[in-house]
Amino acid sequence: MPKYLRLSGAALVVLLTGCAVGTPYQQPITALPEQWPLSDMHADAAQQDWQHWWQQYQDPHLDHLVSLAMQDNLDLRLQLSRIREAHARLGLSQADKRPSISAQADAARERSAADLTPAGQTGLNNQFAVTGVLSYELDLWGRLAQEQDAAQALLAQSEYAHHALQLNIVADLVATYFDFRNAERQQGITEATIASREETLRLEQLRYQMGQSDELSLRQAESELQSALAQLPVQRERVRVLEGALAVLTGMSPAALMDTLNYGDTRLDQIRLPEVIPALMPAELLQRRPDIRAAEAGLMAAHARIGVAEASRFPSFSLSALLGTRGLEVDDLFTGGAAAWGLTAGLIGPLIDFGRTQARIESAEAQAEQAEIQYQSSVQLAFNEVRDALVIYQTRAERTEAVQRQEAAYQRTLELAEIRYREGLIGFIEVLDAQRALMSAQLALSEAMRDQLIASATLFKALGGGWQAES
Repeated sequence: MPKYLRLSGAALVVLLTGCAVGTPYQQPITALPEQWPLSDMHADAAQQDWQHWWQQYQDPHLDHLVSLAMQDNLDLRLQLSRIREAHARLGLSQADKRPSISAQADAARERSAADLTPAGQTGLNNQFAVTGVLSYELDLWGRLAQEQDAAQALLAQSEYAHHALQLNIVADLVATYFDFRNAERQQGITEATIASREETLRLEQLRYQMGQSDELSLRQAESELQSALAQLPVQRERVRVLEGALAVLTGMSPAALMDTLNYGDTRLDQIRLPEVIPALMPAELLQRRPDIRAAEAGLMAAHARIGVAEASRFPSFSLSALLGTRGLEVDDLFTGGAAAWGLTAGLIGPLIDFGRTQARIESAEAQAEQAEIQYQSSVQLAFNEVRDALVIYQTRAERTEAVQRQEAAYQRTLELAEIRYREGLIGFIEVLDAQRALMSAQLALSEAMRDQLIASATLFKALGGGWQAES
């Protein structure tokens, strides 16, 4: 190859690589705190064990439900379909950067006008052709590369959106499961209270028959029993409703949903509350929260579309090559004299479009601005969720300890009241008051335990869960 051709080719490569429009993406600068307020996060080593954070509760029934939800939840299946669509769009943008090869076969028969046909000829003509065409667009201004970057970012956005949805569904499932176990516990407390009050009523009936008690005490014992019985249907309803909610979250079919549901026999007080939470610096939240990553991927896609719009200002340059064979008869094809070829270079671009290109650029810039605001909003919301979750996580633990002490005090109060009543030192109304107070404290303790468990799950969700280790 002549030297001047090599130099011209090198100069052309430098020219083409330097013609790309658009600016490199830069992550928005966000003012982040150095430490979390009221933070009680623990060791760095513990962070390695939180990929499946729900397993920290050490409940195999809960683990099974989460596994079902991962496989069968309809919202997750829908998002997976969207990921496949984004992946296909990325493949399309990648294919646009490569040449296209097509094949074409033609057969034509025509009759010329009689006045233009020489004497002795029929005017009928046949023509057959088999042609292969190669076409390629030179990406002078980086439009195709920017479209690929946008498609890549949209695929990442779909994947991060799937992780965010997965995290939300698992957190909702875990919270609903804890609420379900609380409803079961409260139903059990009410059933035990009913059994106790039935025994109390039986003893009061005996005392009334022996003349050791009056009718007022008897009717008070009966009314307390009926009060507990009135609470039981509502609690059973709550258990059944939460069973259905768990079934929907796990993606059960309508047939399974209408069948008898069984979620095991784990009691609320058997669920282990994690003693530590993974250590995490505020800056790491930008990488761990899938909703933040999805918002940033959307911003990257919008930024790439600005480059696509700017590249539309300039002409596009395409090359095409044709190689084939033509003949008047089929037998003439693929003979030495039937070969045909051609080379074409085309340049097309806007000359006067009355502001259409500029409008597209301004639209892309406005969309990028909106995407950046959306990103900043996601970051702000995420940090506020962590702040609230840390506060709730600590206050729920304090409340559980206080209610536990309250329940123990009411339990001792009832024991003393029953002793003093048997000795005749107090009336029956004091015993009933102590029973009511104990039942209320037991129900409150069950709710406090549930709230503390849900608060821990909410905190893990706010910190980004374990999605990053999985991906």
